[in-house]
Amino acid sequence: MLIAQLVGMDRAEVPAGQSAIAAPSDTSIPETGRLRSALDHELSIYGEDAILRDGRAVRLRAVSRTDQQLVGAFFERLTPQSRHSRFFGARSSLPAAEIERMTSLDPAATVAIAAVVVENGEQRIVGIAEFTLDSNEPVTGAERDAELRRGEFAVAVADDQQGRGIGTLLLERVAAVAREAGIDELEALVLADNHQMIDVLERSGFALHETDEAGVRKIVFSTIETEALLKASVERERLAARESVRVFFEPRSVAVVGASRRKDSIGRAVLENLLNAGFRGPVYAVNPNAQEIGGVPAFPSLSAIGEPVDLVVIAVPAKHVEDVVAECAAVRARGVVVLSAGFGESSAEGRAAEARLRHMAQKAGMRLVGPNCMGVLNATRSVSLNATFAPVWPPAGNVSMLSQSGALGIAMLDYASTLNIGLAGFVSVGNKADVSSNDLLSYWADDPNTRVIVLYLESFGNAWKFARLAPEVSRKKPIVAVKSGRSAAGTRAAASHSAALASLDVGIDALFAQAGVIRSNTLEELFDVVSLLSTQPLPRGPRVGVVTNAGGPGILLADACEARGLTLPRLSEPTLAALRQLLPPQAGLSNPIDMIASATPAQFEQTIALVGRDPNVDSVVVIYIPPFVTNPEDVARAIGQGAGAVPADKPVVTVFMSSKGAPAVLAQGPRGKLPSYSFPENAAMALAAARSHALFCERPRGKTYAIPRELKRGIRRIIDRALRRAQDGAVWLGIDELSAVLDLAGIPFAPTRTSAADVQAAAAAAEEMGFPVALKAQAKGLVHKSDVGGVALNLRSTDEVLAAAASMMERLASAGYSIEQFVLQRQIDGGIEALVGVTCDSSLGPVVVVGLGGVQVELLGDAAFRLPPISDVDAKEMLSGLKASKVFDGFRGAPPADRDALVEVVCRVSALVEIVPEIRELDLNPIKVLTPGGGAVAVDGRLRVGPHGYREVRLDRIARTGDPASTT
Repeated sequence: MLIAQLVGMDRAEVPAGQSAIAAPSDTSIPETGRLRSALDHELSIYGEDAILRDGRAVRLRAVSRTDQQLVGAFFERLTPQSRHSRFFGARSSLPAAEIERMTSLDPAATVAIAAVVVENGEQRIVGIAEFTLDSNEPVTGAERDAELRRGEFAVAVADDQQGRGIGTLLLERVAAVAREAGIDELEALVLADNHQMIDVLERSGFALHETDEAGVRKIVFSTIETEALLKASVERERLAARESVRVFFEPRSVAVVGASRRKDSIGRAVLENLLNAGFRGPVYAVNPNAQEIGGVPAFPSLSAIGEPVDLVVIAVPAKHVEDVVAECAAVRARGVVVLSAGFGESSAEGRAAEARLRHMAQKAGMRLVGPNCMGVLNATRSVSLNATFAPVWPPAGNVSMLSQSGALGIAMLDYASTLNIGLAGFVSVGNKADVSSNDLLSYWADDPNTRVIVLYLESFGNAWKFARLAPEVSRKKPIVAVKSGRSAAGTRAAASHSAALASLDVGIDALFAQAGVIRSNTLEELFDVVSLLSTQPLPRGPRVGVVTNAGGPGILLADACEARGLTLPRLSEPTLAALRQLLPPQAGLSNPIDMIASATPAQFEQTIALVGRDPNVDSVVVIYIPPFVTNPEDVARAIGQGAGAVPADKPVVTVFMSSKGAPAVLAQGPRGKLPSYSFPENAAMALAAARSHALFCERPRGKTYAIPRELKRGIRRIIDRALRRAQDGAVWLGIDELSAVLDLAGIPFAPTRTSAADVQAAAAAAEEMGFPVALKAQAKGLVHKSDVGGVALNLRSTDEVLAAAASMMERLASAGYSIEQFVLQRQIDGGIEALVGVTCDSSLGPVVVVGLGGVQVELLGDAAFRLPPISDVDAKEMLSGLKASKVFDGFRGAPPADRDALVEVVCRVSALVEIVPEIRELDLNPIKVLTPGGGAVAVDGRLRVGPHGYREVRLDRIARTGDPASTT
C-alpha cells in the first residue's frame, strides 16, 4: 500500500496544557515520547466513529497489545497483491515479531492507528497506519534545530474496504499526529503501479512533490494544516455526512416501534401519517400486544419482521429506548428517529442515557435523530415520507427546514402550509444527540429538490464545522435562520474591553455574517424572506421599480427600501414615454409609479412589463389596494401576466393590502407563484435580505494570513510555558511574554521595558529607553489603569518620570492597589485610537472584535465581530461596519488613518488565534492607527490563556460526535 519516511524540520515542543499530553521539559524531549504523546492526544479527540463515503462508520483508535490477534488476522486477509504493495515483496503472513513491534506500547517501537468496524458484535481491523522510529535518543539543545532522524510510515487497507475513504482518514490522522509531534513533512514511497494509493494521496488536499525512482514513486508532502487541506477535509466530511443521513429522506422501508391501537398516541399518529402520505416503501408496525394496527400487520419486535428495515421511528417510554436502539443495531438499521422525551432536556440521568444512545448508534454505524423530537419528512412526490406526529402535511416544494423545537416545528409546518410554501424536507432534531444542522446542511447542499434551507436553532454545537461548511452551502443555496437567545440574561462579568463588548448574541451574528446566513429576527420575517427566495431569482442590484394604485403605500415602500440600502431610481426616458401614453395624466411617474385608484387590470399588466424591462430596474414591487372600481381577482391575474413579461433574472414581488390576502389566481401566470405580502415594509425587508445574500455570493473570498512555521514554534513555546503555570485555571501573560508573542505574530507593539515597583528603577529604565515615554502601573486585579491614575503620558525627562512614578504609587495605594512593577513604553504620538481583541464564547469559541479604542470603546459600544479565520475582506467589512468608520478616512478635516495597517492587525490577530486556540481574552487597546503609510501600533495589551480551551472543539472536524446541544 504505502511506505513513507518521516522528515522532521521542526523542533517544537509538544503543546502542553492539554489533557492527553504530559508537559515536556524545555531541555529534553525523546522523539518517540513526543510521537506517542501526540498519538494519545490526537486519538483522545478523534477516537470516535468517523463517517465514510458510503455513510457507514469506522472507529479510529490506537493499536495496543490486546490487538495482536486482530492485527494478525487483518494481514492474513490481505490479497497477495496488497501484501506486495505494502511490503514491496511477497509475504504470506505477518511474523510474530512484526506483530509484537506494531502492538507494543513501548514508545521506542511502532505506534499505530487502526480503523475498526464491528460485525456481529466482534471487532475487525479494516485498516492500519503505523510509525516506526529509528531510535529513542533524546533531542537536546542545539539539536532542536537540526533534521529529525527518519522513520517509516505505512498504511494498509483491507481489500474489501478499499474505496470507502479509510485510507484518506488514516492519512489525515497520521499527518495530525506528525504535526502534533512537531514533524512538518512526510515522505511516501509508493510502487508506481499502486494507483489506488497514489490517487488517495493526490486527492488528499496535501501539497505534494513527486519524483520517480526505478518503479517507485517518492511523494513528499507537508503536514501543515493549510486552508486548502482544511477545505478538502471539510468537503470529504460533508460528502460522508450527506450519505450517512440520506436514509432519513430516502429510506427503502420504515418501522414504527411503539405504534399503538390508541388513536391519541404519538406512535399511532406517526404510523397514520406514513400511510396517509403515501410512502412508497413498506411500513411496519411494532407492538408486542397487537397483530394489526390501522390496517398494517403488527410485529412483536424488529427482528420478527424478517425483512430489512432502513429507518426506525421509536415512540416508547424513555426507559425502553435503549433496548429498542440495541435491537435496531442487531437488525442493521441505518437510521433511528427517537421521538421519546426524558433525556438530556430533563436531568443529569437523562443526559447520561442520551450519551449512551449516541454511543450505541455510533458503534453500530447508525445515525440518530433526536431524542425528544417530532420526526422527519420528505414531501417530494417521489418519496412522500411523513415520519412525524404533526397534524399538517405541507405541499411539496423546494424549501427544507430544520427545527430544534418540536412544538415550534409543528407551528412552522402549519404556517408554511397556510402561506402555500412548499417543502422538500423537514427534520425536527430535538436534543441533537447525533444528527445536527451540519449533517443536514451537508445533505441539502446537493439535494436537487431543495432551493432554500431554513434553520430554527436554540443552541449551537460545533461552530467550527458550521463556519467552514455553511459559506460553501450558502453560495449554492440561501440559508435563512432564526436563532433564539438574543437576551442579555447570563452575560458574565468580563475582565477586558473585548469580553465586555461581546454580548451573548454578537458571536452568532458574526458567524452568520461570515457564513452568508440570512438571520431573521422573527418567524414572520423568516417566512417573508423564504417566500421570495423560494420563487424568485436574487436581485442583481439595489434598484427597485415600484408599481402601485395608491400613493401612500408607495411612499411607505420607498422609505422602507431606502432604510435598507435599496434605491428607487428614475426610469429611462423610453419607459417614461411609454407610460405617459398608457396612464392618465394624473398618474405619478417618478417611481413609485402611481397609476391612481382607477387603474385597470390591463394597465397593471402593461405597466409591470414596462417597468420590469427598464434597464435602470433590478427588481419590481407591485402594490395593490382593492378599490371598488376593480375586481381583485382580475387585477391579480393581470399582475401574473405582467410579471411573465419581466426578464427572468429580475424578482417580482407583490403587496396585496387586503385582509383576504392575494387571490389564488396570482400564481397562475407564466412566471408561476409570486410572493405576496400584506404590507409594503415586509416586501422591502424580504427584498433587502435577498439583495444582501446576492452581495455575499458576489463577494470575493479574500485571503487569510498565515504565520510562518518557524514563528509559530516560538509562539507555542511561550504559550506552553504560560499554560503550565495556569494548571486548571487561566493565567494572564506578563507584559514581556505578551510583547514577545505579538512580535512573533507580526503585530506591532510599542517598545516596552519593565522595572521594579521603585521610582528610581522606573527612571533608570526610561533613560535607557530614551524619551519621551509613557509610564504605566501593573498591579494584581487592575484592569482599567486610566480609571485610577495608573497611566502617565508624554514624560520627557528623568525628573518627570520620577515625579509621575511617585504620584502614581500614592494614587494606586489609596485606591487599594499595590504596584507590582512599572511598565515603560516609547511614546507614540498622534493617530486614531482603535481596539482589536479576542473573547471566547462558551459555545462558539474565540471571537475577534474591532472598534474605537481608549475609553471610547465601552462608552460608544461601537464594535464589529467575526470568528477566525478572518480574511482581509472580512477585516475590511468589520471596519466599514463601524458607526464611526468615517474617522479613519479623515473626518471633518482631521488626518486620515492607515486603514490597511489596522486591517492587517485584525488578520494577524485571527492567525494568532488559529495557533493559540487556548486564548480566553486578548485586548490590544489602544492601538494607535497612524496616518496612511505610518502603520498601526498597539501601546497597551492584555492576554489571558487557559488549558482545555476551544482547541478540542475546533479540532473535532472528523470525529462523528455529532453536534451536541449546548446552551449559548
